[in-house]
Parts: sequence; C-alpha cells; structure tokens
Amino acid sequence: SLYVSEYFSQSAQKLSFYSWYGNAKLFHFRVPEDTVLLRWLLQASRGKGPECTNMEITVHFRYGAPPVINPLSTRFPANATVRPSYNISITLSSAVQNTTFVNVTTPAAGDWFIAAHLPEAAGRIEVKGFSTPCPYMFQADMFVLRLADMPVLEPGAVTTQTVASPAKPLHVKVFVPKHAAGLRLELRNCLTSEQKACAVRVVLGSITLPQSFQRIITCTGNVTCSLTLDSPPWEKWLQIMVESLSAANASVSVEMLASFTACRPGSTSSFLNFSSLNQSQTGARPGSAGAVGSSAVSTGEAWRNASSPRSSCLQSQPVVREDLDVVSVRYRLLNGPSVPVNSLSPTVLLLSLNTGMDSGGSLVVSLLLNKTSVNLANATVVACVSAASPVLSLNATWNCSTAFFQGYPLSVSTSSAEAMLIVLYPQTDDWFLSLQLVCPRGQGECNAAEAKVTVFAYLTPCFNDCGPYGQCSLLRRHGYLYAGCSCKAGWGGWSCTDDTKAQSVGAQNLATLLLTLSNLMFLPAIAVAVYRYYLVEASVYTYTMFFSTFYHACDQPGIAVMCIMDYDTLQYCDFLGSVVSIWVTILCMSRVKKILKYVLFILGTLLIAMSLQLDRRGVWNMMGPCLFALVIMIAAWVYHGVKRKHCYPSSWKRWVFYLLPGITLAFIAISVYAFMETNENYYYTHSIWHVLVASSVAFLLPPRDKHKKPWAWSQKLTCRYQICQNDREELYAVT
Repeated sequence: SLYVSEYFSQSAQKLSFYSWYGNAKLFHFRVPEDTVLLRWLLQASRGKGPECTNMEITVHFRYGAPPVINPLSTRFPANATVRPSYNISITLSSAVQNTTFVNVTTPAAGDWFIAAHLPEAAGRIEVKGFSTPCPYMFQADMFVLRLADMPVLEPGAVTTQTVASPAKPLHVKVFVPKHAAGLRLELRNCLTSEQKACAVRVVLGSITLPQSFQRIITCTGNVTCSLTLDSPPWEKWLQIMVESLSAANASVSVEMLASFTACRPGSTSSFLNFSSLNQSQTGARPGSAGAVGSSAVSTGEAWRNASSPRSSCLQSQPVVREDLDVVSVRYRLLNGPSVPVNSLSPTVLLLSLNTGMDSGGSLVVSLLLNKTSVNLANATVVACVSAASPVLSLNATWNCSTAFFQGYPLSVSTSSAEAMLIVLYPQTDDWFLSLQLVCPRGQGECNAAEAKVTVFAYLTPCFNDCGPYGQCSLLRRHGYLYAGCSCKAGWGGWSCTDDTKAQSVGAQNLATLLLTLSNLMFLPAIAVAVYRYYLVEASVYTYTMFFSTFYHACDQPGIAVMCIMDYDTLQYCDFLGSVVSIWVTILCMSRVKKILKYVLFILGTLLIAMSLQLDRRGVWNMMGPCLFALVIMIAAWVYHGVKRKHCYPSSWKRWVFYLLPGITLAFIAISVYAFMETNENYYYTHSIWHVLVASSVAFLLPPRDKHKKPWAWSQKLTCRYQICQNDREELYAVT
C-alpha cells in the first residue's frame, strides 16, 4: 500500500487563566479522508523570568465541534446535553518547554478541535504596566498518515483481501448510501499463507473524541463471522480495519462481503412541498380563483399519492433551513409547525448543520404535543436527536442510538406535553429528529392513532442570549467563528444560569451606590478650587465627577445599570477626566506663571487624549503626565526657593496640615488602585480610590494669590446702587 504523510501547523497562542470560554485558546484542524494515523505534537513553553512558576496546562480534544468544557465545575442550563471532553494535562515545572505526543489510530475525517487553557483565574485586577505576567505559550501541530490507494468494498460483491502481516493491518472502506437502514459485514474463508486457520480482529468505524463507538469483532477459524450495524452514517465512507492475530509472520487472506438493508422513505410529493413553500412565501393572489382551485385539487391528489406509513420505514417531513446571521439558523417546516406522528414508522426531520460554520453555537429543539390530537391517554411520543443518520427503531427498543452515535432522547405525553433539548456546540453533520408514537401495551394498541407535535428547531450563538447576567460574545480563530457567554454579577455557568456565587439585588444596588456616590467627594475639592479662584481646575474636577459617576452607573454587571450615552464614550471621558485632574492639580501646585500654566494645561490635555486613544489602560498614560508634572513642580519650587533664599513652601503649617496629608492620601490611593483591587472587592476598593483621590486634591491645592481678595458675596449683592451712583458722578464730572 502507498502511504502519504502530511503535516499541518498553526501559530502558537499565548495562554490565559480560565474564567470563561473566551480564555481557552482554540485550534481548528481538518483531517483528510483515508487517514489511518493521526499524531498531535503539543508544545508548551513559558518565560524565563522570576515571575514564571510551575504551571499545569489543560488540553481538550473533540471531533466535529469545539470541546464543551467546565473547568470551574459550574452548572449547565436545564435540558442541556453535556458530555465530558477528552483532555490531558501538561505540566511545566523545572523545564522551560514541554513536548507531548498524542496518537489516534483510524481517526474520523473532518473537523478536529483542540482547546488549551491555564487553571482558574485568581480574580485580581492588574494594572497594565505595574506587573509583568509570565507568558505561557502553546502550539499544536498535526501529522497524518494517509492511505493513498485504500481498497473499496462494492456492496453485494465478494472481494478477497490480504493482510500482509500482523504489523501491517488491512484498511478498506465502503460507502454508505442514503436511506441505508442497516449494514451487514461478512468475513469468509479466512486462511493464512500456510493454509492454516487464521484469527483476525475486525474494527468497523473511526475514532471520534470524546466518545468513540467503534465496533470490534474477532473471527477465528475457517468459519463465517458477521457483524450487523443499525442506522450506519449516511453518505459517508466507513473505514474497516482487519488485523491479523496470528503469532507467525504470515500473510492472511479473507473474503469480505458488505450488504445494505434499504429503507424506503415515505413523504408527501415534491409538488406538495413546492406548493406549500410557494404559498408560505408569496401567498395566494387575489382574483385568481382558477389557480386556487387547481392548487387545492393538486394538493388533495398529492396527499392521496403520498406513501403509506405501512409501506415505508420512515416518514420524511420537508424542512427549510433559513440562515439568519452568523451561527444563527432557523428551521421551518413546509407543512406547518405541527407534524403527524404514528406508531408504524418514525417521522424524520432533517436539520442540516454541515456548512462547517454551524458547530460554534447551540442547537435548540423544542417539542409541544397537541393533547387533543391523541385519543390514547397513555400514549407517548418518543423522539431522538442524532447526527449522521436517524434512529429508525424507536418503537421497539426506545434506544436513542445509531451505529456510531449516541443520540439525545426526548419524550412528550398528555401528562408532560412539552420537552426541550439544547445541544451545545453540535458537531458538523446532518442532524435528524426522529419521532414515533409508542403505547405501553404494545404497538397493536395504537396502530390507528396519530399525534400532532409542534416542532421548533433553531441554531443560536448563545442559548437565551446568556440571560440578564451575561453577554454573548462572538469569538474567532482564523476564519472559524464560535460564541461564548461572559457572565457578571457573580453568575456563572455555560449560559450564565448558575447562581451559586451570584450577587443579590441588594448587593448590586449597594455596589452601584458606592461607586457612583463616592464621586461626590469631589464636591469639597470643587468648593476649595472655586473659593481660591482656581476656576479652570474646578471645571476639570466637575467634569471628572460627572463622567466618573455615570460611567460607573453604566459599568455595573447586574441589573442596577443606567447609561446616559454610549459605554465606550463614558469610559473614555472618565479616564480622560481622571488623568487631566491629576495633571492640572500638580501644575497648579507648581505656581508657575499663568500664561505658562494654561499653555501646559491645554497642551497636556491634548497629549493625554491622544495617549488614551492609543492605549486606554496603560499605566504610563497616568504615570507619564504625573511624573512630568512633578518634574515641573519640583523645578518651580527649587526656583522659588533659590530666588527667596529659603525653603518653598516656606510655611511649616502648609507642610504639616496640607501637603503631607494630601501626599499621604495620594500614595494610599495609588496603592489601593494598583495592588488591592480584585473582582470581588472592586466595588468598595475602587470607591475608596475615589474618596482618597478627591480628598487629596482638596488638601494639595495651593492657597489663592495674595493680590486677590476673597469672595465677598454679601458686599457684591448690596453694592448695585453704589456702583450706579459712582458712574453718574463720574459722567457728570466729565460733562
């Protein structure tokens, strides 16, 4: 046999500590057909700095869709299907780099996904620039060994195949056509090259993770052995591997026969489907009575010509796939939302999810039983959602599984008329919904019965849009799009439905009040600035107080939220006001000439606005203007001290009662902001930051100029007549 090796690689990604699905780094590969060996090369590395410690990296694997993971052990939404992903752990200890290999024999062809992440995030809010996080990098490469000339089994034809040696198994494949109800594989006349009875092991199907449903049989002696599969995957190549179990290094010849059991589908005629589609989209035109009449006659004939349930193994209902948006699809039944369900053969609906871009959302299937349509009180409508092929024997075993897929069961009855199923990240394939009426005393009891079930099926990026305490985010890895929920206010889980650590409404209101009302501490600073004739500084403090208040009112994670304008605008104005407030305060303390001070005010504000637009959360956007303003202030103070030949400011009361308390408050505020804030204590530590910064401003503002008199409101309010009298006397004197 001719083997071809191929190599696929993707760029390395920087890993993150896990708090939601967006922190997991996703790798998307496509395994080609006829692959007999798949090898993953996983490379993990870390930085060399002292901040880098021992770390455990978790790597998840899944076929067909991104892995469904739950590192935080949170609850999933009700009615959601959860199957644990296959994962391994890679430890980075003393070694800077770790290389791990993962082998998969006879992997399924199609999409494969790898997700990697670090342990749970600590929740500490780090200011960008104050600390340097350790970089942990991860890269996944894929090697495949593909058989270029894999033999093909023709259905119904006996072919002789040879296993060269126990170390070289035989790989063959057979194509499963549509509407195949069963597959039977027979092995005959198994002989070694020494004309002795042989022993072989036959493996049907490919490996899929996290669950694999390969079927294995062992044939010994010169007897015919067979294996039957119910509901094999439609319109796919099925791999068959034959291994020799002989001890000697001898070849083995065996005859193989593959045969299928056909399933005859029964459905309404194509003209009826086209007529229903045309009427549902355009409607009947007024004044066309002849057309309406002919349509009604044709519809009736179509119903009479439809296949009888007794002569078919399934009843197919036409479904239209309607693409709404990215990872958003709605399925519409042409014959109405209600489908007839009987006990003789299952009713099957095709839900197409094979575009390659549908596996990043959630498939939702909802059933509603019309109780008046069932004349048997104990009858139950059993349903099964499966991929690749439908389940055709629900009435016999109630088993919701096909040859290589474990489906998701549903049931509705008169006592429980509603049922819902949520498939998280459904794998790329054709999905089928099978429904059948089942009676407790046997099928003879409900042969003549029929139930009406309303079916709603759709694909959505996030189920229920992540609820009121979550945000649905569209994530991207190269050209592949998938969605995840980012939860807030202590809520967690896949769809933000886990309230184990959720904040109460009272706690949310308290957090909002603390973060907003703490900005009122700027009022003393504004009053001091106005009293000392620092009107420009007072206007800056007023601007900061206003936008900080409404930014934090809009930034809240819970329901106590009020946004007076766009969130990004509020955030930018809050950051700008905070940095400019520090800038103008330090410049005001420097006591430079007015013209120079106002030029620095304007120039510094423009530069701060530019830097915040480049990187809003960078620490140097705040530290840079502060340090530059401090340099100007120290230089000005030294100049004043040298000129006056004594320390500046000269008053010890100014130092003891104003400067030292103000500087102390400022340093405490910076320490709280940079080193103490976490996600849990943010609402009160950040409120303390507001109080300390605003209080420090009130202490640090210098006294007013000596030549300016204080505001004398009483004199200014009672001097109007005196001013008028003086003006008249002056005019009279001039005249």
